Amino acid sequence: MTRTKRGYTARRSRTKARSSASGFQGSHGRLNRSIIQQTIRALASAYGDRDRQKRQFRRLWITRINAGIRENMVSSSYSRLINNLYKRQLLLNRKILAQITILNRNCLYVISNDK
Repeated sequence: MTRTKRGYTARRSRTKARSSASGFQGSHGRLNRSIIQQTIRALASAYGDRDRQKRQFRRLWITRINAGIRENMVSSSYSRLINNLYKRQLLLNRKILAQITILNRNCLYVISNDK
């Protein structure tokens, strides 16, 4: 059986892996085996963090709405406001409500007290 030299193929594979590890510190960005392991770990974390980011933004919006409600005495609590919006079939998501709370508080007052 003839000997196969993997020069070009192996080098291309390592270069590709190294380009994805350009920001890694220490040996995680220099040693080939470590580069591959850290790249796999980084991709797995990125996948999970996309879901986590959605959760964190929803928490932020809810906090902003609740703070705006209590500051302006619009409603007694966040849950009552959301319940009233659902009863009146005003379908505003929390992102839009948070922006309204920050930018235009009178509009939030009108939305919550409109009957």
